[in-house]
Amino acid sequence: MKRTIIITSVVVAVAIVAMIVISRLSSKEDPGILFAEVRQGDFEIVVTTTGELQAEFSTDIKAPEGLSSRNMRFGSIKIQDLIPEGTEVKAGDYVATLDRSSVDNTLKDELDRLESLETDLLKKQLDTTITLGNLRDDLVNLKFNMEEAEITLEQSKYEPPTTIRQAQISLDKAQRAYEQALSNYDLKVRQARADIRDTEIQLTKQRRKVQEMEDIIKKFVISAPSDGMVIYKREWGGAKRKVGSEISPWDPVVATLPDLSSMISKTYVNEIDVSKVKVGQEVRLTVDAFPEKSYTGVVTSVANIGEQLPNTDAKVFEVIIKVDGSDPILRPSMTTGNQIITQTFSDVLYVPLETVFATSDSIPMVYKKDGTRQVVVLGESNENDVIVEQGVKAGERLYLSIPEGADKFKLQGEDLIATVKERKRLREEEDKFQQQNGRKRVGIPANMTPEQMREYIQNLTPEQRESIRQQRGAAGTGMGQGRAGAAASDTSARQQVVIRNR
Repeated sequence: MKRTIIITSVVVAVAIVAMIVISRLSSKEDPGILFAEVRQGDFEIVVTTTGELQAEFSTDIKAPEGLSSRNMRFGSIKIQDLIPEGTEVKAGDYVATLDRSSVDNTLKDELDRLESLETDLLKKQLDTTITLGNLRDDLVNLKFNMEEAEITLEQSKYEPPTTIRQAQISLDKAQRAYEQALSNYDLKVRQARADIRDTEIQLTKQRRKVQEMEDIIKKFVISAPSDGMVIYKREWGGAKRKVGSEISPWDPVVATLPDLSSMISKTYVNEIDVSKVKVGQEVRLTVDAFPEKSYTGVVTSVANIGEQLPNTDAKVFEVIIKVDGSDPILRPSMTTGNQIITQTFSDVLYVPLETVFATSDSIPMVYKKDGTRQVVVLGESNENDVIVEQGVKAGERLYLSIPEGADKFKLQGEDLIATVKERKRLREEEDKFQQQNGRKRVGIPANMTPEQMREYIQNLTPEQRESIRQQRGAAGTGMGQGRAGAAASDTSARQQVVIRNR
């Protein structure tokens, strides 16, 4: 009995001691205070955008050829009927019907002109027949007059000379009248032939024009040129063509048949980030319709000229991303999330942006769990984290918000303040240099082989070469540090906003 009491007492004592220890440990760390660890590893800088899937290659379903012919003056034509988007079709299957109302009116006008030309030709042929018939009768009469004058002259050979002379003059007049009438008749025949020929040519052209119109109108019922899935044509403004939309002879595409085996994501990058995006950069993609799936891709095109999208004031640049491989579930017009990896740093220290705070003179620092506040030298940053080049070690725990009694935290790393200020000064000098020269800073990309660097420099303009030379002379190696300081300055500004909000 005594032994049981002893054991029970020991167990109770151990339990009490454990409760005291746990209570003291838990009292040291307020569960409401959040910390983040300094992490070490690869660090990526990404540009995040939203895009839209499109087929890299597609076959256009067009209105009938010939709408742009000079004989055709149809103007814009509306789509009267169109099968639903996403319909699977075979070659020759029905796709759409174009509105014939305005075209039929144009055809009616041309038919009226054709009938008018046919009537005009018939009239000219009849008039010519009558006119030439009358002229031939006149020629016969003039020939008779000439023969009578010859007989009179023959019979007057025994008459006085004056009579013979008078008969001779009458014969000469008859012969001259006949020859003039014969010449006029020949001219009239040639003129009539030319006039009729001209009308016949106009009539032939008009018949050809009417026939061409009728042939094109027969093709206003449009069929699929090949197998595939029908996707509506997207116009420049972003709207898709549908029933009631207009097509023109210069843009006759009604819909498309995309090749789903090769997809791209068409996206737009704002003018602030476009300088970071280059052809060949890797991209991580997600599709809103299938959030559990992920894809990879590569940047294949970056526009040189910006544009302004509808309903927005921002200038953006079109970027085309080729999706690696193929997936039968992907369809055109699906929304994509794109993470363009613009730069990667290997084996660096980085912390969340929320752990970095700035003093009144923009010196970045962090608050450590050990009760110190540490000045840090920052590097590049992304949307969530920032590289810390000096001031922290991997695994250290940092406050995510300014702790209570922060002014009592011991300041460390004062020797780094000079480095931060020098970087800030070099950055300001670089910005001033760019503004004074009125042109964008030109630099030589890193990680280039000597052969690639020679080719790169050869392709630069004289102004770009001079800019590089001046930049090297003005700032020396400090320009490289200035770029890192820019990230620190930007991050500090963002942290000041965080502080004000809190």
